Amino acid sequence: MIHESQMMSDTPVSEPTPAAPTALANVSRRAMLGGMGALVLALSWREPALAEDKKEEPKKFGADAMPHGWQDDPKVFVAIAPDGTVTVTCHRAEMGQGVRTSIAFVIADELEAIWDKVKVTQAWGDETRFGNQDTDGSRSLRHFFQHLRHAGAAARLMLVQAAAKQWNVPVSEVKAENHVVTHAKSKRSLGYGEIAAAAAALPVPARESVALKDAKDFKYIGKGKIGLVDNRDITTGKAIYGLDTRIDGMLYAVVARPPVFGGKVTSFDDADAKKIPGVVKIFQIDAPEAPVEFQPLGGVAVIAKNTWAAMKARDALKVTWDDGPNATYDSVAFRGELEKAARAPGKVVRNQGDVDGAMAKAKKKIEAEYFVPHLVQAPMEPPAAVVRIKDGFCEAWACTQAPQATHDRLAKKLNLAADKVRVNQTLLGGGFGRKSKPDYVVEAALCSQAVDGAPVKLVWTREDDIHHGYYHTISVERLEAGLDDKGMPVAWLHRSAAPTIGSIFAAGAKNELPFELGMGLTNTPFNVPNIRLENPEADAHVRIGWFRSVSNIPHAFAIQSFVNELAHAAGKDPKDYLLALIGPDRKIDPTTLGDVWNYGEDPSRYPIDTGRLRGVIEAAAKGIGWGRKMAKNTGLGIAGHYSFVTHTAVAAEVEVGDKGEVRVKRVDIAIDCGPQVNPERIRSQMEGAVVMGMGLALSSEITFKDGRAQQNNFDGYEITRIDAAPKEIHVHLLPNPNYSGPLGGVGEPGVPPVAPAIANAIFAATGRRIRQLPIRDQLSA
Repeated sequence: MIHESQMMSDTPVSEPTPAAPTALANVSRRAMLGGMGALVLALSWREPALAEDKKEEPKKFGADAMPHGWQDDPKVFVAIAPDGTVTVTCHRAEMGQGVRTSIAFVIADELEAIWDKVKVTQAWGDETRFGNQDTDGSRSLRHFFQHLRHAGAAARLMLVQAAAKQWNVPVSEVKAENHVVTHAKSKRSLGYGEIAAAAAALPVPARESVALKDAKDFKYIGKGKIGLVDNRDITTGKAIYGLDTRIDGMLYAVVARPPVFGGKVTSFDDADAKKIPGVVKIFQIDAPEAPVEFQPLGGVAVIAKNTWAAMKARDALKVTWDDGPNATYDSVAFRGELEKAARAPGKVVRNQGDVDGAMAKAKKKIEAEYFVPHLVQAPMEPPAAVVRIKDGFCEAWACTQAPQATHDRLAKKLNLAADKVRVNQTLLGGGFGRKSKPDYVVEAALCSQAVDGAPVKLVWTREDDIHHGYYHTISVERLEAGLDDKGMPVAWLHRSAAPTIGSIFAAGAKNELPFELGMGLTNTPFNVPNIRLENPEADAHVRIGWFRSVSNIPHAFAIQSFVNELAHAAGKDPKDYLLALIGPDRKIDPTTLGDVWNYGEDPSRYPIDTGRLRGVIEAAAKGIGWGRKMAKNTGLGIAGHYSFVTHTAVAAEVEVGDKGEVRVKRVDIAIDCGPQVNPERIRSQMEGAVVMGMGLALSSEITFKDGRAQQNNFDGYEITRIDAAPKEIHVHLLPNPNYSGPLGGVGEPGVPPVAPAIANAIFAATGRRIRQLPIRDQLSA
């Protein structure tokens, strides 16, 4: 939705300058260093780089079969003002996950800062200065936790060293605690602000000389007692999202894009559109050449004095489209193509033992196919950006998950040097992967360029977002298992047929990339002697992109549903059968299974731990009361999954009405993500994952006919409504006190087990199998 004032007003207001300490501002480096205070630390401790370190998206995600992925290079500013205020610069995007808060209190804890004296500022897009800024892959704290701790501890040590030097006492006799540096013997003390200038004159201490706090002394880390730093601004409407950005002289723009991916403008008549009061300019944006990557789709842009005029003028355009090579794309028919592909041999991505021989000797053979449709991220705030090009300098304000990628695309498209482009990151009203692709920011830049550099706000409507997005892939998963006389599988075959995200980076790409295969397929951790996993070819007819949890969604749905089918065939309890299939506790190097990606992590540090996977399954089952007697038409279902180096399980209680309506009454979700930095936000993420996962299970899908998305808004693309949410969601956080050990991801791992747990619960309640999503009215027949 567009706020009424944005749609109707022709009068711009000044660019907002936040007044509250928790508000976020984008400022120049000079202003930042000068305004923050006396002590400013730019701390960078680089860990050994791994092969194909980073930079280009296809390589970064394993297209070239790198062994262990990439490492980030953190450069985080910590500043202490003369009044003692500590300012932390957050280099990752805030979109509701609480990263601004979590990053700040990790530093504040090691710094021994009082929370009331801490504020946060948002970094602009500059990977050289701030390290990797892509907020994706559930890795913001996973990759930066120890670096953030060292930044806070180094600042604390510098304060201590400065005070010891001023008092001419040994450093060992000086202590920093609760925002005060003290010398007990002489009873002297200094506030952080009083000694900050002296500390700033000292060299940054070597990493090995910096002592981190013992976990038992943490005040913020792991306590879960701190609310969001910007919660008041968000709830009172003061927070600045991408759609809220306004600067003097700003114009507004929308784009009529090709209704079919790969299409282009043949001709257009803008005579009627120009009659709309307030229209400033109408011009054509050329369609991109393949591969499309993050480029705009092309079309006809309309720039006006307000959004309403731009939208009305777009409606008045008469555009003739060449629909291009995807003009006949029909997702229902394409499902048949995927099914055909999944029923024939494909590219082997893991081969263990002799599947064909074991299958031939099995006592029983079970097979099933599962289907997941296209999905769209549909964040509450659609894509939006403001761009101004002035005196050869491009400045953007955008709700982007990837400010550095945005910067690079702007520089390339406008043919500007890197230092002539700046991307200011606003708060995001949701992202889920959509806002890591900055095509909409490039569109805004082209609009500004078309009006001699005047600032232009480019707005996507909800319909634009649903019709022209980067969609989660459509997939067919075929599984076959040969069972022994005890009902356990001796042979396992899984074919996963789905268009790849690689198709936006390489024209004609038809097989999934290693990072997609490594999301619950190649790293299947079951104790089965003979396993073969295959990936048949599949064409992409739409833009395929990241969606929260990505390929874990279809893989988890298929595998965890199939395990439930095997348990039924064996006459065994589904939870006990799943645990037996996982087998004894062991730590598995995923590269030995064919997963060359492992979420970009070193497998020696991040193995698949079947003991931890068993632990979350047992915790979810215990929480929901697994095994209790159930009322008629109600049932319990369970599913577990490993993703983003985190182990998660979901147990669901479902009731099915007489007309086939599904009611999810209760969900228990258990997570083992290693050390817990911010338990309150972990709980919130898991609760949100349950609700989002329910939408994928019950109602959400995008279908295509004649190359066009058939859904328009939330009336067609249905997400979970508040009246459908479970009355009870219980989150079980498995403790892990080893804060020197590796952290797992949190933002995405909660989604994949939700749909199979619900589907399995429906079978327990009704005896009917769910093998395709969304469920919708399947049970009403």
